[in-house]
This record gives sequence, C-alpha cells and structure tokens, in this order.
Amino acid sequence: MRRYVLKRVLLGILTLIGVSIIIFVAIRLSGDVTLLLVSPDATQEEIQKVRVELGLDKSLPVQYLVFAKNVLRGDFGRSTRYRQPAMEIVLGRLPATIQLAGVAFLISVGSGLLLGVISATKRNSLLDAASKVFATLGQAMPEFWIGIMAILVFSVHWGLLPTSGRGRFVHLIMPAFTLGWYSTASIMRLTRSGMLGVLDSEYIKTARLKGNPERVVVWKHALRNALIPVVAMGGIQLGRLLGGAVIVESIFGWPGVGQLVLDAVYSRDYALVQAGVFITSAFFIFLNLTVDLAFGLIDPRIRYE
Repeated sequence: MRRYVLKRVLLGILTLIGVSIIIFVAIRLSGDVTLLLVSPDATQEEIQKVRVELGLDKSLPVQYLVFAKNVLRGDFGRSTRYRQPAMEIVLGRLPATIQLAGVAFLISVGSGLLLGVISATKRNSLLDAASKVFATLGQAMPEFWIGIMAILVFSVHWGLLPTSGRGRFVHLIMPAFTLGWYSTASIMRLTRSGMLGVLDSEYIKTARLKGNPERVVVWKHALRNALIPVVAMGGIQLGRLLGGAVIVESIFGWPGVGQLVLDAVYSRDYALVQAGVFITSAFFIFLNLTVDLAFGLIDPRIRYE
C-alpha cells in the first residue's frame, strides 16, 4: 500500500511538472505582455525596460527555471492587472469555485445514484424511460445553453431566482444545477449499467432467498458492488466541475477561479493564468489519488500490490 501511494504521488508530481511546462509555453505563445503594460507611444527603450523587469528578456528555458523555483515557494509572481500576488488573488477566489463545484457534485452524485438505481430496478418501465431521456438531455445540451435558458425561465419570466452574483443559497441553485447536469447524466448511466449487471448475480439471488427486504438487497448489497466504476467516474467528474466552471461562472457572474482565469487570458496576465491553472490541476491530481485509495475502502477484495 505504501509503495503504491508513493508511486502515485511521484506520478502526480511528474504530471504537475508537465502541466507547468505546457502552461508556461502556451501562455507565452499568445503574445508579448509588455505591449499591454506600456502606452501606445512608448519607445523601444521603455518597452525593453519593462521586459527586463518582468524577466522576459531571458531565454524560455531560463524563464521556466526561474518560474519553477518560485512555484516551489508558492510564488507565481504579481498580477499585471491587479498589482497583487497572483497566488493571493486565486486563493481569494478559490472558495467560491469550491462551493459551486461542491454543491454541483452533491447534486450530481445524489440524483445520479438515485435515478440510476431506480432505472435499474424498474427496468423497461416509464421511470426507466424518463431517466434515460433525462440523462441523454444532460449530455446533449451544452452548459451555456442550459444556463441561458434557466435565466430566461426562472429569473426573467418567473422571477424566482437571481440572475447572477454570490450570496444567499438561492444564488447557487441555477449555476450548480447547470454545472452538474452533465455529471448527473454520466453517473446515472454508469450506475444503471453497473446495477443491471449486479442484480442478476448469484449472491443477490441468495440475499433475496435469505429473506432480506428488497431495499436492503438493492441499497446495501447490490449498490455497494456496483460503486467501483461510479466512484472512479465521480472523482473525474469532480475534477471536471472544478476545472470546467469557466462558462457557468461567466454566465451567472459567479466570482470564482474560472471567470478570473478567463479574464486573465484576455488580458494576458501570465502570473494569474499560471497560478489559476496550476492550482486547478493540482486539485484534479489530488482527487484522482483520493479516488484510487477509496477503492480499497469500498471493496475489501481490492489490494494494492
């Protein structure tokens, strides 16, 4: 177990290094940030002075080594737009993104498991058909369209929910549902598939023959054995929710990391983009490790050799 964890941690570190290189190179291919920081009539000497101050006069390998050394200290540089340390700005926006992704994840897991189990136990019924239609719609409709339609219906037409902002719980309902519908559909379909395979197994028939109530057979015995692929999917979906909230945050004016990084890309704020994407990637890698370790808790038959 210890050896497995060590291998996974080392693999995560290598992945982070690869992510940092991709971010570092890609953001610098977007253009020269110094042209955004000087006046249009600035001389070449003034432009070169700013470039030297930012360290952009050095070669890319040297710039990356300096960047990597600073990252180890938690220093991603200062935002050229906000004139503050990039890490502080990202960490200030991170709670909003975690809150949104967390609520969307709870909605996804709760409704996905419930619909998946109902669909499997009521096979070929009206509930099964309705659940499959719901899953298909969730995976077919883009998030930006769902968000716009939700605003038009629930805010503009009915006046039930606020259109944007962060504050009370009602501000979370539309963005969390919009962000979580796709994940709900994925978890529901995977749960249904796993349950259909488990419900026909011999040990489930034995559990029924022993006189166990149907709810115990379904929710204790069958669901637990169908959870392994669902847990793996859940970890992936949570990482997707954390990193893919850019569109939803922009539509609903949610002050999270996604919207912050999107604005930073438009303004070519190197430090802010690097900090936002790097922290999001680190979260995703940590979640994958957590999911792998959770397999052994769900199914004791799994051992890490």
